[in-house]
Amino acid sequence: MRRPIMRRLATLGLALATLAGCGGGPPGAGEEQALVDRATLSVQEMLGQGNDKLNAQRLLRRARAAMVCPRIFRAGFFFGGEGGACVLVGRDAAGSWSSPAFYTLGSGSFGLQAGIQDAQLLMLIMNDKALNAVLDSQLTLGADASIAVATLGGAVSGATTAAVGGDIVAFAQTRGLFAGLTLEGSHLSSRSAWNRAYYGQEVGPREIVVAMRVYNPGADPLRAVLMRFGSPGGAAAAPAPAPAAAAGNPAGFVPGQTLGSGPVQSSTLPPLR
Repeated sequence: MRRPIMRRLATLGLALATLAGCGGGPPGAGEEQALVDRATLSVQEMLGQGNDKLNAQRLLRRARAAMVCPRIFRAGFFFGGEGGACVLVGRDAAGSWSSPAFYTLGSGSFGLQAGIQDAQLLMLIMNDKALNAVLDSQLTLGADASIAVATLGGAVSGATTAAVGGDIVAFAQTRGLFAGLTLEGSHLSSRSAWNRAYYGQEVGPREIVVAMRVYNPGADPLRAVLMRFGSPGGAAAAPAPAPAAAAGNPAGFVPGQTLGSGPVQSSTLPPLR
């Protein structure tokens, strides 16, 4: 009786090992894709219906890039896990949004208004100077006097006036309401391991967000919702399907796609210099 039982156990073990080997899925099927999906929902919630959100949409139309943090905690430094994980997407001169680069938001003095323990955060990066600061180093908000950060709390009514001159415009939302926050001392750092896992290769934030050299179709819903809310009238074309890899590119690289001419003109959104 022992041998048949042992054979069954061995067969079961082999089957489980086979299933485990098949469970990895394509790049972006794990926690990285889950973060992108949550970021998509956050953009929908923060820029959806409501007069106060119309002002946020107007700011998005002028933005060069956007950092979305689906869940931030009222706590200290954030390393790994859900709290403080963010995605950065950039927009080119034609109005096309990139696939996301992954970041962590951490702080020694980060704070939300009293009584709020966690929130969604959207940071609109309004120009090339601010985007370069995010891409080139671990940016600490408030430490660089050349980067003006406008934090909008309570509501974003009148935000288009309050944000004039802001290189980065940030606002948080909790339970459907915009909330006050403090970002002084908060720092942003790239998550290289997540970028590698999502795209299946070593790739940096600048290659993802500016050059748009890589593409993951799992980010299409995020790109689509940004196109929708960031276009006058709320109408935009759906993201193009993944293009074929360009000849001469490294194996696995997929060039950034162009969504066609859109409402954003090159005169207002020049390429990075």
